[in-house]
Amino acid sequence: MTTYIYMVRHGESPKTGYKERERVLTKKGQIDAHRVTELLQAENIDVFVSSPYKRSILTIQELAEVAQKEILVLEDLKVRIFSAQDTRISDKELFPLLERSYSDPHYALPGGESNEECQIRGIKVIKELLHTYQGKKIAIGTHGAIMTLMMGYYDNHYNLKFLLQSSKPDIYRMEFNGQNLVAVARLWDG
Repeated sequence: MTTYIYMVRHGESPKTGYKERERVLTKKGQIDAHRVTELLQAENIDVFVSSPYKRSILTIQELAEVAQKEILVLEDLKVRIFSAQDTRISDKELFPLLERSYSDPHYALPGGESNEECQIRGIKVIKELLHTYQGKKIAIGTHGAIMTLMMGYYDNHYNLKFLLQSSKPDIYRMEFNGQNLVAVARLWDG
């Protein structure tokens, strides 16, 4: 039985002025969230789940409302935790950290989690969703790093290069036969 998972990476959000979980969407992010709705409305998505971070919820919220569905918020879909602080790591610090994390999946800063740990919690959610909602279409409001790690579990083509080339927002439709990934299509055209 075919199940579809739509990975919806959140839209643009302000990089300062908010705690990480509370970052909303910029004006461009809001416009793009509306485009996400327009693009995915015809897909007739059955189930909506999201990271607990506001920017991810807001990116799929209008789409869920149009479908008259609630968004199930799952803590294990949160961003990869890079450090013990609830603040954004600067791009200057982030890129070397990402490079090291992809060359050593066990590497983590003190109080943070490794790529491996993040992937394990993300894949646990994916497997549960595939089991619980078999034959359905599931949209996931997500973040770049965990999205890449979840997709990379099934195909190592989804790696650091892929992450750095993905956009905000971005949409990938993953087609599963049971628990097996059979196809991926990029749906975002922005």
